[in-house]
Amino acid sequence: MTYTLALLQMTANEQKNVQEELLLDRIREAARKGATVICLQELSNTLYFCKDHKTDIPSLAETIPGPYTDKLCKLARELKVVLVAPFVERSLPGVYYNSLVVIDRDGSLLGTYRKMHIPDDPGFHEKFYFRRGNLGYKVFDTSVGKIGTLICWDQWFPEAARLTALMGAELILYPTAIGTLEHETSEERAAFRDAWRTIQRGHAISNGVFVAGVNRTGIEDGTSFWGGSFICSPFGTLLAEADEQECILMADIDRSQVEQVRLTWPFLRDRRTDSYSGLLD
Repeated sequence: MTYTLALLQMTANEQKNVQEELLLDRIREAARKGATVICLQELSNTLYFCKDHKTDIPSLAETIPGPYTDKLCKLARELKVVLVAPFVERSLPGVYYNSLVVIDRDGSLLGTYRKMHIPDDPGFHEKFYFRRGNLGYKVFDTSVGKIGTLICWDQWFPEAARLTALMGAELILYPTAIGTLEHETSEERAAFRDAWRTIQRGHAISNGVFVAGVNRTGIEDGTSFWGGSFICSPFGTLLAEADEQECILMADIDRSQVEQVRLTWPFLRDRRTDSYSGLLD
């Protein structure tokens, strides 16, 4: 079975209600172009606010289910698309997660993934705001296929991709917010971007899965988000890639390629789990 994946690479609007309307319009546009699965960028309905410690996070957060997910479920049902939508989740008063939901084509809410690896780097102080994910790694059995979800900093960890693949994922989606700080040179920017793409393509190859990374674009509080969203095959071949402009990036996902590639490169078959105990130290 083949379906069409769309990634929405966008510049965020500082007004949350305006951003949500822009997202809904862009989802409709992607559906008109033939998308069956539509994935939004990390923290899709807000600015990336984690550069410092001053944001009023309660005003940005959503419950699950809640008004925002209700709106997305209704739209997914209307358009008959699978939606992958990241945002700030309010779990309890004062307890927040960097999360996403997966909604099936009939509008049903299949579940939630909470970002497992939380960074604390210059310009990306997420530990101040978010708890570490406590739901484990996730694969969602959608009406079009099995989709695994990880978020941004998760993409640097091969263990996360491997566990998600072992749970049956045919496609791993990485909603992302990554960019360049003011002091970084053009050479550093190019090196970071190349490393970001290379490691994710490596996850595709080593696990025999499709991989897609969707990043935001534009300048927010001095951080220049570089876009560069891409979709690659289980062989690591780039099927579609974006520059720094806003776009709807699309490619066909042929699920039969997963088995074909794994027969050629049977990495999962030849694993030596008896020799990996050191990974737990």
